[in-house]
Amino acid sequence: MPRSTTSAATRRPLLGLLLIAELIAAALLVGRVDATPTAAQTPTAQAPPSAASTSVAVADGRTVELVSLGGAHTDPLLHRIDGEMDGAVAAVTAFWGPDWSRDIVVVAAASDEQFRALAGGGTDIAAATTDQRIIFAPGAAAMSPSALRIVLRHELFHYAARPDTAPDAPRWLTEGVADFVARPPTPRPDPQRAAELARLPTDADLDTAGPTRTLAYDRAWWFARFVADRYGTPTLRALYERACGRGHPDVQTAVTETLGAGLDQVLADWRRWLTG
Repeated sequence: MPRSTTSAATRRPLLGLLLIAELIAAALLVGRVDATPTAAQTPTAQAPPSAASTSVAVADGRTVELVSLGGAHTDPLLHRIDGEMDGAVAAVTAFWGPDWSRDIVVVAAASDEQFRALAGGGTDIAAATTDQRIIFAPGAAAMSPSALRIVLRHELFHYAARPDTAPDAPRWLTEGVADFVARPPTPRPDPQRAAELARLPTDADLDTAGPTRTLAYDRAWWFARFVADRYGTPTLRALYERACGRGHPDVQTAVTETLGAGLDQVLADWRRWLTG
């Protein structure tokens, strides 16, 4: 990745220090749920995690703040993320356009407790995105290069689109489009697998760890792929904006206005497309 470490470090040192202070404070909250200390609590357990921040520049001029909260695996993980960032930014911009944040913040948590404090995620989640940053869990360090690439692009799309995404946006569409941006295309599934996929996931499906969540994301991804294939990638973006943007109508209305057909018809076409 093209770097501008010197200029970035001189241009944004205060931001790095503020981020570290904010993240340490948030991470320490996890140790303060019970205000009454116990014998098991030691000064070491309450000590702030070590943290460091590095600024780099990607090819299109955006700045990435890479924040390590300590631990044996955070620096190597951030090094890998650094190496993937140019491609991730290019993938997001190719779909969403260039008009999104010029400053990207990526944090690597040193422990599952830190990750829960900062992102609210469990040990089965590799990364999460908030309004301010993308946070990677410690388990992300074990991901293969292709898996890390997909997770980074997925979360970076959420980061780019979040200012334009309503809190009550349909999650199956936000997640499906994020996966469309992140995942490489594959051949269409065999008939048995297509029958399993041909249903939009519920929020409960997306929240259930294990095979249920994996299938839910696959279903959302295949729907997004169908829309892009049948109507074009710009129309998939338009559907996202209409169905997920602030002040959005119900999904039925958004689909009809964007795709020119009712949701039931679109779903029937999707099921036929899956087996075609």
